[in-house]
Amino acid sequence: MDAFMVALNAVWNDSGFIAFTWGNLAMIVVGLLLLYLAFAKEFEPLLLGPIAFGCILANLPRNGFEEGVMALISQGIKYEIFPPLIFLGVGAMTDFGPLIANPKTLLLGAAAQFGVFIALAGAMLVGFTEQQAGAIGIIGGADGPTSIYLASKMAPELLGAIAVAAYSYMSLVPLIQPPVMKLLTTESERKIKMEQLREVTRFEKIVFPIVSTIFISLLLPPITSLLGCLMLGNLLRESGVTQRLADTSENALINIVTIFLATGTGLTMDAEHFIDLKTLEIIVLGLVAFIGGTAAGVIFGKIMCKFDGGKTNPLIGSAGVSAVPMAARVSQVVGSKADPSNFLLMHAMGPNVAGVIGTAVAAGTMLAMMMPN
Repeated sequence: MDAFMVALNAVWNDSGFIAFTWGNLAMIVVGLLLLYLAFAKEFEPLLLGPIAFGCILANLPRNGFEEGVMALISQGIKYEIFPPLIFLGVGAMTDFGPLIANPKTLLLGAAAQFGVFIALAGAMLVGFTEQQAGAIGIIGGADGPTSIYLASKMAPELLGAIAVAAYSYMSLVPLIQPPVMKLLTTESERKIKMEQLREVTRFEKIVFPIVSTIFISLLLPPITSLLGCLMLGNLLRESGVTQRLADTSENALINIVTIFLATGTGLTMDAEHFIDLKTLEIIVLGLVAFIGGTAAGVIFGKIMCKFDGGKTNPLIGSAGVSAVPMAARVSQVVGSKADPSNFLLMHAMGPNVAGVIGTAVAAGTMLAMMMPN
């Protein structure tokens, strides 16, 4: 009996229960809530699901994650391996044709990055450092991989909160954007029908990623890996002779890397680093950034509409954030409610694709301005 009690006591002393804290419990509840939103409400389930489960795993004391596969997954985030690979898949599944056919929509993608700098200023006002503020601001681009990439370089201590905020707002695009879009546009503006886009040649589609990579990478070297993978994926798609590689990039590879990236993000959400007033501030600032970016895109769309004699529907400006293709679909939905015969999806894909590039450029600008050489 004594031997049994000794063994039982040894098991208890080595268990996670003895080291379990109220903070761990709170974060496990957060993880369960995120799982509910992912699977029951279908809020970005492919991303939020693994993030939530990673959060639960991170808050099980004495989990031994300092070694093994979980440590390897964490290194993939720390050393910026996963975000560029995600971009490779995004590039392979994205058609840059609408942007090439209507280059002025690049300005809408640039305008939507205004929210990034609103949040940056706000973060600095409430006491975050320059580098932390830069990492928080990029949430406004609604681009999870870029947010993680920038946070891992500039504010790794805030990575979990920034990633959760970015992916949460990406999943809430259909809820957050429409009220802003309707508030800033008139019924007649929402009914504007845009001319059909011209056909883009295969040559143009091949040249675009090559020229973009060279020019932007020379201008902003810190984002070469992100932009290079995005454009490589697109080049594989458009070349016409690398379909197997494009198919792997946009399906098997991006699915595998998404599991690792999302789970690794969840692993950063341990109670010690996540339960903090700063986390709430990041969530609020991220919302301000996202709303600000949406509003800036729509307002610039209205300006463009005035200058081109009413040819541009301002609703497509909201697609200037980086949530591809969800933001473009929202533009289509809001436009079709004003006029069921209105088809804005392909027009909105121009600023949507520009937003992906614009968010990467904004991230590169942050790194160039705020990171020591």
